[in-house]
Amino acid sequence: MNIIDETLEHLKLSNCNTDGTFFQAVKEVLESISPLIESDKRYQENSIVKRLVVPDRQIQFQVSWLDDNNQIQVNNGYRVQFNNALGPYKGGLRFHPSVNSGILKFLGFEQILKNSLTGLSMGGAKGGSDFDPKGKSDAEVMKFCRSFMMELQKYIGDRTDVPAGDIGVGAREIGYLFGTYKNITSKYDGVLTGKPFFFGGSLMRPEATGYGVVYFAKEMLEIEHKKPLLGQVCTVSGSGNVAIYTIEKLRDLGAIPVTCSDSKGFIYDKRGINVELLKEIKFQKRASLELYLETYKSAEYVKVEDYAEDSHGVWNIPCYAAFPCATQNELSLNDAKNLIANGVEIVTEGANMPTTPEATLLFQKEGVVFAPAKAANAGGVAVSGFEMSQNASMQRWTFEEVDLKLQETMRQISKKVALTAKDYGVERNYVDGANIVGFKKVADAMIAEGI
Repeated sequence: MNIIDETLEHLKLSNCNTDGTFFQAVKEVLESISPLIESDKRYQENSIVKRLVVPDRQIQFQVSWLDDNNQIQVNNGYRVQFNNALGPYKGGLRFHPSVNSGILKFLGFEQILKNSLTGLSMGGAKGGSDFDPKGKSDAEVMKFCRSFMMELQKYIGDRTDVPAGDIGVGAREIGYLFGTYKNITSKYDGVLTGKPFFFGGSLMRPEATGYGVVYFAKEMLEIEHKKPLLGQVCTVSGSGNVAIYTIEKLRDLGAIPVTCSDSKGFIYDKRGINVELLKEIKFQKRASLELYLETYKSAEYVKVEDYAEDSHGVWNIPCYAAFPCATQNELSLNDAKNLIANGVEIVTEGANMPTTPEATLLFQKEGVVFAPAKAANAGGVAVSGFEMSQNASMQRWTFEEVDLKLQETMRQISKKVALTAKDYGVERNYVDGANIVGFKKVADAMIAEGI
């Protein structure tokens, strides 16, 4: 039994395969890096694979807070500090009812390689809570954030662990968390990223992941000698930050993004989604996409209950480029078949692992350019890294400066992924290319540090 099979078997015996998304992510990465493991015995001699799949530590804590009726509410808080071989632990905080230790292990493991791909000095981590900010007053969110940070502050620091925002954690939540950290520690340092600009945040942080996804797709199309995005129909799932700013950048580049979705259904507007209206519905009103029809009656709205079995309605729309930006495993094998039948040329992942393994294999088999999440959506954490640099040097960069740095980062990632895939005999397999690039840098640092 080789080292990869042995590691996967060990994870099964330790019940890690019950954390479905985590085991899926680990299996994909380990199978991808087998050419590297076989070509360099150092990684086996130093048990890098076995060490990499086990977090440095997992922290779980109680978060008790008072709601507006003075009733005590209790939630779970988590931080999974996975690997800091390349720098301080770095990864977002997610506030959502679906949050549990298994999901955070999956996200933290992915974060190790994603952060490595950026070329910046950042390790991998993830955290959050099963608290749901939706429907809560500002006062309730503030009280929860204060209670959450009372415990989290024991484990973080600007050279130890630097959390950021994620689903359910935007500028409001980061502000409350940072204020609490400052009150407890009396330190005004870069312990969180995604902060409001006026106390050390970076410009372009909300846009970074979505913009980066489009920049990556643009570079991959050039590498593949395919038509640019200009004038091409694109489909996008999701309606959070990643999806909205993916749509915005697609429109900036002259593409025609025609869809977006939420938990209740999806909008199809063949003329192209109106980004400003979308922002108003989701950022200001925090409402359902059905409101879009009040302004654009010619658009179509399809409810989730009307989707075909085992498919996401968005992927039935013919397109040149698809951007899954909602959640993990949202793009099924049936969806992949629909996209291929409708002539899709490139699929670029905006969410974390949104494409099932079966769908990924089909895209690759059929010659569709497939840009994996850990490379394509690394723009968000890259700009978080830029924020850390700005905080450390007490500088402020303009929006244009950050944007240029982001474009260059995504360009370099795409080149490294493509060249590495070719060097290791898996040309055009950008999943394997990304995993090998990310793993090699982390593994070399782990070997250099010893145990």
